[in-house]
Amino acid sequence: MKRILPLVLATAFLPVCVPGTAHAASPESEPIRVLDAMKDGPADKVVKKYLIEELRKHLVERRKTIKAITTPAQFEARQEYVRDTLNRINGPFPERTPLNARVVGTVERKGYVIEKVIYESRPGVLVTGNLYLPEGASKENRVPGVIIPCGHSANGKAQDVYQSAAISIALNGIAVLIYDPIGQGERVQLLGTDGKPVAGSTTEHTLVGVGGWLVGTGTANYRIWDGIRSLDYLVSRPEVDPTRLGCTGNSGGGTLTSYLMAFDDRIVAAAPSCYITSFERLFDTIGPQDAEQNFPSQVALGLDHADFIAARAPKPTLICVGTQDFFDIDGAWTTFREAKGLYGLLGHPERMDLIEYNDKHGFSKPRRQAAMRFMRRWLLNKDDNPEEPEHMISKDAELQCTTSGQVLNEKGDIVSIFQVTQERARQLAAKRKQSSKGEPAPLAEISRLVAHSEKIDAPTADRRGTMPVTKESGRGWTGEIESLVLNRGDGVPLPALLFRGSSDKGGKRPAVVLVSSEGKDSESGEKGHMARLIGEGRFVLSIDVRGFGETSPNAGKARKADDWFGGDIQLPQLAMHLNRPLVGQRADDIIAAVSWLSGRDDVDAEHIEVVGIAHAGPAALHAGAFDKRIAKVTLIRSIRSWEDVVETPLAKNQLQNVVPFALETYDLPDLVRLIAPRPVTILEPVDPEGRPIDESSR
Repeated sequence: MKRILPLVLATAFLPVCVPGTAHAASPESEPIRVLDAMKDGPADKVVKKYLIEELRKHLVERRKTIKAITTPAQFEARQEYVRDTLNRINGPFPERTPLNARVVGTVERKGYVIEKVIYESRPGVLVTGNLYLPEGASKENRVPGVIIPCGHSANGKAQDVYQSAAISIALNGIAVLIYDPIGQGERVQLLGTDGKPVAGSTTEHTLVGVGGWLVGTGTANYRIWDGIRSLDYLVSRPEVDPTRLGCTGNSGGGTLTSYLMAFDDRIVAAAPSCYITSFERLFDTIGPQDAEQNFPSQVALGLDHADFIAARAPKPTLICVGTQDFFDIDGAWTTFREAKGLYGLLGHPERMDLIEYNDKHGFSKPRRQAAMRFMRRWLLNKDDNPEEPEHMISKDAELQCTTSGQVLNEKGDIVSIFQVTQERARQLAAKRKQSSKGEPAPLAEISRLVAHSEKIDAPTADRRGTMPVTKESGRGWTGEIESLVLNRGDGVPLPALLFRGSSDKGGKRPAVVLVSSEGKDSESGEKGHMARLIGEGRFVLSIDVRGFGETSPNAGKARKADDWFGGDIQLPQLAMHLNRPLVGQRADDIIAAVSWLSGRDDVDAEHIEVVGIAHAGPAALHAGAFDKRIAKVTLIRSIRSWEDVVETPLAKNQLQNVVPFALETYDLPDLVRLIAPRPVTILEPVDPEGRPIDESSR
């Protein structure tokens, strides 16, 4: 694989009549550039810009919808839509099963006791938590209860700021359950042979999301369910009053607080910290973060951060924000103003509040203290302002619930969240097989899932220049390369190279649309596939579909060995927010290129092949299924199925090809059946980690 080097001006593609400017680059030289930074803008940002502009259109429409709400009845209709939509895009929850809870140890402290607890959110899926019980809490003297989902601390519930939050609330008369999220503390889901985490918590969360979205659930779904079952455990305790429950958390815990307060009606008081902003400001600043913070089609369906609050209105809600937080403060105030107005419409403006403190991201004392006071006000009916008490921070080992330090190393039938996803994938495969009765998946439903456009016009072509390829070039073929930019009219240029062999004698010729995730000229060297294709007498149009090659957001950046997402998690997630997965957009780019080739006088339109290389394989398959003009599809170094991706927790660079809910309807082999009887050739297949598959051993 050739490394893509930094964007440079397309000076190599001046017309051949200009002396000394055209030359054939060797396979080891810089990749051929077509886009001009002065004319086309920063190529590595063009796709993100396009996606955000499209998302902004939905956000503008959403503002109009909210502005039109002027009566409680209208708000209740909106509230019902929000709840139904959140439940749909979150995916299904499992049935409640026995918690099998047990207390495995206690830590005595002045004014409270910490119980170390383990319970099962699903059969075999262990949750480790610490229950802080205030002094005097008993079956006869029930106290309110609060859960604290943790932010992205490596040690989870043992992080000092989360301990401080729990202790402060407990010393003020409220029981607190703080539990480890998946990927943190004692619940790391990917352990190396040395027993240490393979990846950080945010990386692990997104790896969970890759397979989870494919089966119609996802990281948010799994974490919300953990929170719901944690509430189940809390209310099972005889010391806790089940009618007085609260939730607060920071950062990733602020995300989960926002979700749980919308999904679980039992939460009376909620105080999310350092998460709530607005999507408009989020996309314009840090962009979408790890998988748990994104639901498929969320923005396209008219939802924003304010809707997590609207879903629970008029229950008491406090937004805790930092002036200097990377979750934008202006977005937080925009969300607050919207929510405050809606609470006022329902006659309860006092139940919606915001605390801003001039510091950075984190559960700092001012925000912890505000959350504690809010819980006292709404769960204890004590409207006072106590200070956070002095307290002792426990060492991690003192709060450890498992004997080994990690749930996956415990004895018994322990299940990882990756195995939960894998089991759902197997169930869906069996269901598809039973319902299809051997027939291919319905093309219309596949088209809907990837948002395939039924009408794709031929793009215009902006020719940038030509260059000869000589025997001395080291490419293994001779001829000519023409550079051009295909424009589909949406603002995303498709840089392309048209390869012609020197044996071209005129007339109509068969043609190939070649798409490689490694760049449009990655196969043009002596060891690439270009020489073979040209030697067969084809024209080859090699294009960088959106997000590949020149328009990759990581063009020119070195890849790390542990880079599981191709260096970018934002384009795929922006596309999912838009309800237009990248694989579908790229398939439409390929079809547009087929249309352009079909309109040429020198191309035999009945013999156009599409070749998809590496991570372009799934897009090529979709294009072949959607467009019957494509006579043949060839996949090179591509994965075989999404089921393989689900079965591979450390799948590399597969996020970009995720189609949420896909495995409820189809898998990639279904596309092969839909393309038939047109041929599909698979060369040099790889597994989801990019390793060659030995087909002879199958």
